[in-house]
Amino acid sequence: MAGTARIVLFGATGFTGRLTADALVSQGVRPVLAGRHPEPLAALAAGLGGLEVAVADVSRPASIRGLVDAGDVLITTVGPFAEYGGAAIEAAIDAGAHYLDSTGEAGFIRRIFQQYGPRATSAAVLTGFGYDYVPGNLAGALALRESPAAARVDVGYFFTGADGGSAPTGMSSGTAASSAGMLLAEHHALRAGRLVLEPIARHLRAFPVGGRSLLAASIGGTEPFALPRIAPGLVEVGVYVGWFGTATRPLQALSLGLSAVRALPGLSRPMEAVVGTLTPRGTGRGPDAALRARRRSLVVAICADVDGRPVAQVEVGGKDGYDLTACLLAWGAQRLAEGAVRDVGALGPVDAFGLDVLAEGCAQAGLVRV
Repeated sequence: MAGTARIVLFGATGFTGRLTADALVSQGVRPVLAGRHPEPLAALAAGLGGLEVAVADVSRPASIRGLVDAGDVLITTVGPFAEYGGAAIEAAIDAGAHYLDSTGEAGFIRRIFQQYGPRATSAAVLTGFGYDYVPGNLAGALALRESPAAARVDVGYFFTGADGGSAPTGMSSGTAASSAGMLLAEHHALRAGRLVLEPIARHLRAFPVGGRSLLAASIGGTEPFALPRIAPGLVEVGVYVGWFGTATRPLQALSLGLSAVRALPGLSRPMEAVVGTLTPRGTGRGPDAALRARRRSLVVAICADVDGRPVAQVEVGGKDGYDLTACLLAWGAQRLAEGAVRDVGALGPVDAFGLDVLAEGCAQAGLVRV
């Protein structure tokens, strides 16, 4: 990549990392593949046409800092981000390199926007730049364009199967590890004009889609930070996930119960230890291509006025979330390497690239308005 910024993919041999490496190469990019173990890196690099590799580990932050220089792009898929994400963002900020990640973790998203973003004065920082949470930002921004005076936006994330029904289950080992920790983590939303912290599934929301009512549970995404930047009149931004089907209401009861118990003196650490036992061991596993081909992404944004009356609804859909994440990371990294970002610091997808450019990039990645 002589004459242009390098794109470095940290976590290349993980499940999402491998998909992202494939997406980059398919788009004519030759990234540097980085990770902990030399042998799998070498095998992956050889299979993708002889790419450059670099060994780096979060336990050795200097090894990650050595991956990038000013103006380069660092993509990281190494999670759980609450545990392992700090080293990569620190390295990018220190180097003046652009940064993208695949996190869906609410606590890490808040750290990016509230702590790391203000320190990134010479490069862009884009967190949650995949199925979580680019589609919601796109759908929300499109809905806001149609109703610029809206006071509220609710975003719902869903999967559908090939027959239009509920998608088959299946998540990567990395997603499962992150999800276990998210049960006890604080999530967030914009409510009454301020960012509030709350447990996962504190609120439930029904989304009308295709004559059906799809129930979803609240979660912390990037939208409460990013959408008010393009619509300052917003006082409510909520993000919801409808992945749990009939287990949505039981999830809410479990979450609220865990939150109450965790608040009791002396029980926080024991509960974290118990949840830690639920975290799967091993990395790199995930749904196979056949399963992903049967599953589609569907994301809905509903705008309402100050009285709560719906004024606009936009739906976007596309390929399976893992494939979509890989393609979005690849597209975003290329735009950053080309210098096509509009600002520095922690950015949402729209204020980073502009709505029309983002919509075009999402279409290239397989996400379109439906």
